[in-house]
Amino acid sequence: MTSLTLPLEAMPTGAAPIQSDLLGVYKRAPMKLVRGEGVELIDETGKRYLDFVSGIGVNALGYGDPGLERAITEALSSGLIHSSNLYRTDPGEELAKELTRLSFASKVFFCNSGAEANEGAFKFARKWAKSTGNSAKTEIVALRGGFHGRLFASLAATDRPSYRAPFRPLAGGISICERDLTELSAALDAETVAAVIVEPVQGEGGVRVLDASFLASLRELTRKKNIALIFDEIQCGLGRTGHLFAYERIGVVPDMVTLAKPLAGGLPMGAVLMTEAIGAEMNAGEHGTTFGGGPLVASVARYVLSRIADPSFLATVKENGAWLREKLGTLAEKSNRIRAVRGVGMMWGIDVVEPAAEVVRRAWANELLTLTAGDHTVRLLPPLVMGRADLECGVDRLMSAIEG
Repeated sequence: MTSLTLPLEAMPTGAAPIQSDLLGVYKRAPMKLVRGEGVELIDETGKRYLDFVSGIGVNALGYGDPGLERAITEALSSGLIHSSNLYRTDPGEELAKELTRLSFASKVFFCNSGAEANEGAFKFARKWAKSTGNSAKTEIVALRGGFHGRLFASLAATDRPSYRAPFRPLAGGISICERDLTELSAALDAETVAAVIVEPVQGEGGVRVLDASFLASLRELTRKKNIALIFDEIQCGLGRTGHLFAYERIGVVPDMVTLAKPLAGGLPMGAVLMTEAIGAEMNAGEHGTTFGGGPLVASVARYVLSRIADPSFLATVKENGAWLREKLGTLAEKSNRIRAVRGVGMMWGIDVVEPAAEVVRRAWANELLTLTAGDHTVRLLPPLVMGRADLECGVDRLMSAIEG
């Protein structure tokens, strides 16, 4: 199990520097995690932490899920951990078939991470856009507040100045537009735009739930202008909103969806789901990956998908999400240290008056793990399997940390 990590600027003050041979791109929390059980993480001293981070939305099924462990064991027993994409294997093909059955998509591309999924989607969009007869259609438009990854193209689409500044110049042909239909309409009037990428719920950007009517209007704009619409559901997809896909909650169907985080239960895996029209434009040799969709990770992902896609599982996430909305809203009304609460399902942001990183630090003492989503937003991403009693316990611990 990996140690809990926070981005440099999100690290609570007062944490002692930790000597390590690992590259210093993280300031790691002081506890060293050694075990996970249910919805708790346990450090080397035996201290147990209620987990409202779930590996930044990865560990949807918590820790020690018997079915997940069985899926890993069975996949290992075949002896076929990796074969490359030079050859066919059942797990990847069957996983792709299930994803297309459950979604709008006709084709699926597997990779290793969310950033890779978004970079792949940019390439697929450009290839498709050029096929429409305008070779100038290459630009990707992202929205203010979005986070799409840390590779060069995905970083260029990410609205975090501190992430971007050290690495300029970034990839060209990618711009960021305000979350405003008038400005977006003007930006999309350009004959050079190939695609728009949007997080239906902006995670790193403060857990901002984009309005369904806004996304419906954007869908209409992109369709009218023959522009691909990409939904980045890397954090908000796969059950997090109480729907298998976030686009289902708002009733707006995109041309591509990118997935990652919980897809393979903690093993590295990303995916791009796309329409037949976009998939038909990609030919052999035009994109690839050595590890993506390998038999081990795909076998595990099939189990994870079967669990999360179960209607009763999703119904429970919706019910617990509604409870969280009410509970957090009531607490916000009573506390002068909370400015706002936003979210859906099991994905919430709490705007606090002081630096959010300080609340995260104090929560450690209360045996609670949370994370930030900006300077003044505490983000909650509990495992989707967390029950009501643990949710209530975690919220109580959080309020104690907020009140100081």
